[in-house]
Amino acid sequence: MTDIADHRMSTNSSGAIIKPRRLSPEATAARTKKRYAAEARYKAIGLAGVVTALGLLALLLSTIVAQGLGAFWQTTITLPVELSAAEIDPDATKDPAIIRKANYAGLINDSLYKMFPDVEDRRARRALRGIISKGAGIDLQRKVLADPNLIGQSIDVTVLASDDVDQFVKGNIDRDLPEGDRRVKDQEIVWIDKLASEGRVETVFNTWLLTNGDSREPEMAGIWGAVVGSFYMMVIVLVISVPLGVGAAIYLEEFAPKNNRWVDLIEVNINNLAAVPSIVFGLLGLAVFLGVMGLPRSAPLVGGLTLTLMTLPTIVVATRAALRAVPPSIREGALGIGASQIQVVAHHVLPLALPGILTGTIIGLAQALGETAPLLMIGMVAFIVDIPSGPLDPATALPVQIFLWADAPERAFTERTAAAIMVLLGFLLVMNAIAVFLRQRFQIKW
Repeated sequence: MTDIADHRMSTNSSGAIIKPRRLSPEATAARTKKRYAAEARYKAIGLAGVVTALGLLALLLSTIVAQGLGAFWQTTITLPVELSAAEIDPDATKDPAIIRKANYAGLINDSLYKMFPDVEDRRARRALRGIISKGAGIDLQRKVLADPNLIGQSIDVTVLASDDVDQFVKGNIDRDLPEGDRRVKDQEIVWIDKLASEGRVETVFNTWLLTNGDSREPEMAGIWGAVVGSFYMMVIVLVISVPLGVGAAIYLEEFAPKNNRWVDLIEVNINNLAAVPSIVFGLLGLAVFLGVMGLPRSAPLVGGLTLTLMTLPTIVVATRAALRAVPPSIREGALGIGASQIQVVAHHVLPLALPGILTGTIIGLAQALGETAPLLMIGMVAFIVDIPSGPLDPATALPVQIFLWADAPERAFTERTAAAIMVLLGFLLVMNAIAVFLRQRFQIKW
């Protein structure tokens, strides 16, 4: 059997070509086996990297879900309350201003004292009041305002349990631990067990988390104010950044003169801005929108304008990439049949690039939705209880709300932090799913 030649050519110091050396079949087989082994190792390393990344992602998501799932359930306590003790003038019970003056927290406390008449010590009564939320009176006030005819009656009122009692009922506080090692004391456990034996303790779906604003009390804290603030900001980002970003990309890609010094400078700056850390845009928003323009602090308008500055470069780069992906033959064909440059772009290039433009835009908006650092710089880290009614009202955003709750020491806030992260991830998944759907939709159409 003839030897197989190694076809690699080389030269000596004088430039003369050296004839290729010949390899035996055994050497050739060994080299082939070695290449296959190297390829198999490369594939194994790549597969191991993918599996490791997926495993870490699954671990992260499972940890968040395990911590946050309990926040969607809340412990409530049902108490019999005598509204006749509200000391409201019977002839003025339709006046909301008079109804609000009643001591509803005192009514609920009196109900607790009647259920546990043996509790007379001041310290014990304080501990008894501590098993229900400090905002229990607010819920009762709202109920009476909604139906003033309840005044003078004895009704069952469902109030929120305190955060410690809520954690105890959910099993996050072990009753077998020594009393000094748990936040719920033995006497409080006796009271909770008595209420539970009477069917007055119940765990229900936590609608308060999804409908309330922020609160110092974990059991009353909700994400709705942050969701509304994020919504106003995203509307502002969408209205300003998309037309400006898409328009700038169309001009730079289709109409701007080539090899122009100023155009090249603009392109370089746009590409650089797309890689600038987000906190720099927060400093810019702080200096311009708050320092120079004097816009209201902690307002969604300022947050939206700041996020617009951050999102614009991303939209411009994504739109230019989508326009560049359209084949040149489309432009040449349209120009060949007499279409103007604007008609070529509007009727042919832009529709074909629309899937990529929509994908880049939605991904840019999703990135803006998850940003925290720029909003911290413009003061949206303030504690806001009320739900904003407009883009000029003080508000916070969902990522900032997560940041605030993560810094709180109570275990119930840890649950709510994970729950808010789950909600934010849900919004991001929905936005990315919309981007994929729109891309597929327009690709099928064209």
